[in-house]
Amino acid sequence: MKWIAPVVLLGACGGPLEPVSESEAPEAAMPGTPAPVTPTEEAQAQIAPPPATDSAWVARGGTVAMGGAVQASCGSRPGYDGYTLQATAGTQVRLEVTHAGSSMYLDTGLFLYGPKDANGGYAGPVLFQDDDSGYGELSRIDVATLPTSGEYLVVVGWGNAAGKKYRLQVDCVGGTCVTQPPPAPSGHTLTLLEQPLAPGLQTALDAANTWREDQYAYLRRFDFAWPYTGAAALEQAASAVLAMPLYAGYRADPAPETFAYAQLPSRMYSQYQSLHPALLSTYGRPPETVQVRSSFRRFSTGPNGDHWRTLNVILLPSAYKVLVYEQTGHEI
Repeated sequence: MKWIAPVVLLGACGGPLEPVSESEAPEAAMPGTPAPVTPTEEAQAQIAPPPATDSAWVARGGTVAMGGAVQASCGSRPGYDGYTLQATAGTQVRLEVTHAGSSMYLDTGLFLYGPKDANGGYAGPVLFQDDDSGYGELSRIDVATLPTSGEYLVVVGWGNAAGKKYRLQVDCVGGTCVTQPPPAPSGHTLTLLEQPLAPGLQTALDAANTWREDQYAYLRRFDFAWPYTGAAALEQAASAVLAMPLYAGYRADPAPETFAYAQLPSRMYSQYQSLHPALLSTYGRPPETVQVRSSFRRFSTGPNGDHWRTLNVILLPSAYKVLVYEQTGHEI
């Protein structure tokens, strides 16, 4: 049986000054990543998640196993198929509507919900979602870390259906579903995949950013795959963050600090300190040791005065997440 529903389309610190380019603003917006476009046709609007008011918050497509795949027809109208997936806490999966087995020029969306609640539903927020990260306008979620054990719901949505077919592949990319995971290879680098912040955290950050014009903060969340024994190291997380062009200015810090997460509030502007417990309650998997690597930079933009920034890389090893809290200030 298919889950069919109309698709909604959504069209004060010291230190030497460092030089700064004219294009560098103290509160520059985080860069976005353009979605890939099928070269033979115009890009289509994103496919929205299934309506929360839909009465069919159950899997219509059936089940999909870890390491397995399903292929199905979209039908003649835009709609959705849902598939249940059993997983244990900490499982990391890769979900993809694959090029092989899917019709040409098909436009899809992928959504992951769960785990199943006591009422048998999946009507909570979307845990992970993607529109066009796969081939053409197909969808792919490279790493989805499942927080607790239970039954999850993978939903495939489609727009330009016209009787086309799709193929959904589910693969394990983390050590939880590997019988004997190997140790991490020497020199292993983390691949960080950015995910949206939890809505409550984003709301709190936005509110704090309105308090003072000379103080601002950014917060980003990244997931990474870890199919190895042991845990990722803070040095690996910091290296992966500093490799991003946006944070190149921090590479010149000769003495970055490392400290326990409990010490972070004393280094945060007061309006942001409520984020400290909220980050752990949202993303942490206790008990785990959480550490921070902090780098500092100071620069001048000429008549606008001095600017200072602190980059805090927070590693949550058991949750396979890296949080980046960047705090800025400038003279007024």
